[in-house]
Amino acid sequence: MLTLPVLLSNGGPVLWLLLLISAVAVAVFIERFLHCHRAQINSTEFLNGVRTVLKRNNVVEALSICDATPGPVARLVKTAILNRDQGRERVREALEEAGSAEVPRLEEKLNLLATIAQLAPLIGLLGTVLGFIQTFGRMQEAGLNAHVGQLSNGIWQALVCAAAGLAVAIPAHAAYNYLVQRVNSIVLDMERAATEIVQIVTENVKPQP
Repeated sequence: MLTLPVLLSNGGPVLWLLLLISAVAVAVFIERFLHCHRAQINSTEFLNGVRTVLKRNNVVEALSICDATPGPVARLVKTAILNRDQGRERVREALEEAGSAEVPRLEEKLNLLATIAQLAPLIGLLGTVLGFIQTFGRMQEAGLNAHVGQLSNGIWQALVCAAAGLAVAIPAHAAYNYLVQRVNSIVLDMERAATEIVQIVTENVKPQP
């Protein structure tokens, strides 16, 4: 019966490397998932609240709402409010600058996850090749007297490493695509919020004396 200890004992050093990078992939996914979860808010509800406050020309309360709300959308809105007296074009420029700083934060470590998804099958293939090298080396040493017991270790390593490489790569690739979709959704919210807040701060808010 195949058990985890059996697989670990027969996988060789390459299997331990795959286990290490799989742990890294899990840690990156959890951290990025929680980051995206915190970053994505109900932007429509948030903007409605800010609009209501700004219509009363209560800028301090609007900034407080932004400070109390996590995520890049709130930070963009705060940037627009702080630059409200400098004209529509300056507000747009400030939002573009702020957005350019926010996107890399959202995409942080995604390349690492993509790299793991790409390298895991290759590392598994390396383990497979090393396993077959070991098998043929023992066959050459034993010659006609070679038996299955002498060859099984190399074959075990080859098969376990190939399976482990795929077992790491498939969920890592799926996790990467999921996180990219979450980031794209947040970026879309940022773009919509930026367009709307420009209208709000340049048309509905009176300049401060």
